[in-house]
Amino acid sequence: MAKFSFDESAIQKAVNQGVQKMASDLTRALGGLTAQYQGRPLEEIKPEIQRVWAKHTGDGSITDPELTRFAEQIQAGGEVVVRLK
Repeated sequence: MAKFSFDESAIQKAVNQGVQKMASDLTRALGGLTAQYQGRPLEEIKPEIQRVWAKHTGDGSITDPELTRFAEQIQAGGEVVVRLK
């Protein structure tokens, strides 16, 4: 019978790399909204952020405080950065 083992640190490293890529992809996608939505009402920006967020997170959701913060950044023409916690 074959013995099974796994390298927990390698698995954790792979997970971290995947999460980092997702954060990078989200940053790029959300930042791309600035040109189109700068100066627009938050009510127009928030649904677009939710759409982009769901697309890049496998239908994940974003909390209202984060959604509002990103929408305000886009509205102001600022930089949007998704960071890992």
